[in-house]
Amino acid sequence: QVQLVESGGGLVQAGGSLRLSCAASGSTFGINVMDWYRQAPGNQRELVASITKRGSLTYANYAQGRFNSSRDNAKNTIYLQMNSLKPENTAVYYCHGLQGFINYWGQGTQVTVSS
Repeated sequence: QVQLVESGGGLVQAGGSLRLSCAASGSTFGINVMDWYRQAPGNQRELVASITKRGSLTYANYAQGRFNSSRDNAKNTIYLQMNSLKPENTAVYYCHGLQGFINYWGQGTQVTVSS
């Protein structure tokens, strides 16, 4: 079993920054790729960024240039630095990890960007 716990969400004005963290615990061996997803009200959950154990990164188009994901394997933690935030970035942000065929999700952290 793996537990994922996100933190760092909150209310920020447009143009501001937030840094999200996701700490993994439990049997984390075998989780190579960890991801950040987001889900806005009325929308489907969508990928924000993916990061492998070696640090290879993939970003959604809207996240390119403003968001940066990183990973600390020693702490089993990934981060999402979000800069120049816009109201349309308001969503619940989820951490995800895939271990074999098992998907693990965190509980989500709310990010609200005011105009």
